[in-house]
Formats: sequence, C-alpha cells, structure tokens
Amino acid sequence: MSGRTTAQSGKIAVVGDRELVLGYRLLGVEDAFITTNENAQKVIMDLFNANDHGLIIAGNDVRKALSVAAREKLESSIIPLVVFMPPINSAAGQEESLARLARRVLGVDLKVSA
Repeated sequence: MSGRTTAQSGKIAVVGDRELVLGYRLLGVEDAFITTNENAQKVIMDLFNANDHGLIIAGNDVRKALSVAAREKLESSIIPLVVFMPPINSAAGQEESLARLARRVLGVDLKVSA
C-alpha cells in the first residue's frame, strides 16, 4: 500500500472526452473535466495528487495518453480509486475492463460465460 494519507472523501471526479464528462455532469458530478491527449496526464495527476477525491473516473482515452509510470501508479491506487471506463460502444472491452477492475480491487477473478 502506498504512503498516501487515508483522508477519505466521498467526492467523485471525472476526466475524459466530452461525452463521458457531460454524462456525469448531468448526474450531478461537479468535478468533471474534458481533456485532450495533450493535457490528460496533467489533469488526472493533479486530481490524484490533490487527495480531494475518493474516486476518479477516467475515460479509456485518458488511460492511453498516460505514461507507463503514471498508468501503473493510478491503476495500483486504492485511495483514491481510479477507474478507467471503456468506450460505451465496446461491450467486449467493458467485460474485460470490469474483470480487470474486480481482480485489482477485490482480488476476485470474474468468469464471463457465453
């Protein structure tokens, strides 16, 4: 476990493309940031290092824009928990992402039956 403080917050932040961010803004998430490939890493790392949020939701486009070191740091974090959302139109990608998330957070392997 990292040496980060465990000051927990129920706040949620969302980082990603316009479609993802607007959807969460409609649900009432105030800390929602539309990013480009050029500023995605800075925005998500600033949120991560601020330690103001319990959950950071980011689009898969943000994940792809991250350096390997930043991606590993975010994916191994529990506080805040960082979740990368697959594209909405990708059912197979979503199953893989949920299985990977369950394995990382819960330590459980999900088996998807056809």
